[in-house]
Amino acid sequence: MDTQDGAELCFPQLFNISCKKPTTPLSQVLLLYIVVSSMSLLTVTLNLLVIIAVSHFRQLHTPTNILLLSLAAADFLVGLLFMPGEILRNTACWFLGQLTCSLYNYVSYIIASASVGNMVLISVDRYVAICDPLHYPTRITERRVKLCVCLCWLCSVFYSYVILIDDLSQPGKHKSCYGRCIIIIEFIAGFVDLFISFIIPLTVIIVLYMRVFVVAVSQARAMRSQVTAVTLQLSVTLTAKKSELKAARTLGVLVLVFLLCFCSYFIVSLFGNELLNSSSASIVIYMYYFNSCLNPLIYAMFYPWFRKAVKLIVTLQILQPGSCEISIL
Repeated sequence: MDTQDGAELCFPQLFNISCKKPTTPLSQVLLLYIVVSSMSLLTVTLNLLVIIAVSHFRQLHTPTNILLLSLAAADFLVGLLFMPGEILRNTACWFLGQLTCSLYNYVSYIIASASVGNMVLISVDRYVAICDPLHYPTRITERRVKLCVCLCWLCSVFYSYVILIDDLSQPGKHKSCYGRCIIIIEFIAGFVDLFISFIIPLTVIIVLYMRVFVVAVSQARAMRSQVTAVTLQLSVTLTAKKSELKAARTLGVLVLVFLLCFCSYFIVSLFGNELLNSSSASIVIYMYYFNSCLNPLIYAMFYPWFRKAVKLIVTLQILQPGSCEISIL
């Protein structure tokens, strides 16, 4: 009996404190490996294309695209690190040690917080562009956006450290057994995290986009009523308004998809660590990670410049001298 029980443990030599090996059927493990590995490869590839496109082509160096670049960087790391990591956590014992587990959870918190911060910045960008278009070029500059992006990531690093400081200072302190990698947060820290990472950003995003929606509808009606005008100045003005409204619609879809995946994850987490770390909650976690794959697909659907940039990247035309000056808008 002892031998049989030991065979089911991650660390048989630590009989009293070892976790049991996952008992997931082989067919489910293989399916999970195939699906998540494919999703991981697709996420890494698509977001890498976004990063290369926005970084290489000077015409794409706009405040809005800088925010998309920051979001793509976070999504790239999700596909590269955390999708494979979730396979390991759910289908095998964690043999990488408690310190590695704590660092894994820490980095995952950083990227999740940075993604939320990027979505808030994107909402602010669209709010100013639609609701205060005359002051947009002076208020939302490349330099200010780059500074905001850097602050977003730095704040995510500091905030995640504060939330997980107990686990980082003493890795494995709250673990009941060895062989699993789970996140355990103190009640107070979890309550604060709920407001800072979920309720406050969600409220800000919804309020800003509700305002954007109202103003966008009024502007669309104004453009329809003025469509018969023939002056060049009015034509240019209407074209600019249409461009901003289209960008607002595209980024609105981006934010909506993010909120659907983001809310599902946090709603499950509200029920406690036991449910969050169960196999049923893994679907919600994968859904949250799958959002990182959906973002570049949204760009491909709504942004012609992204499709053209991908064509130039895949055909290696970006390696030619002066390719960064190619017009793709």
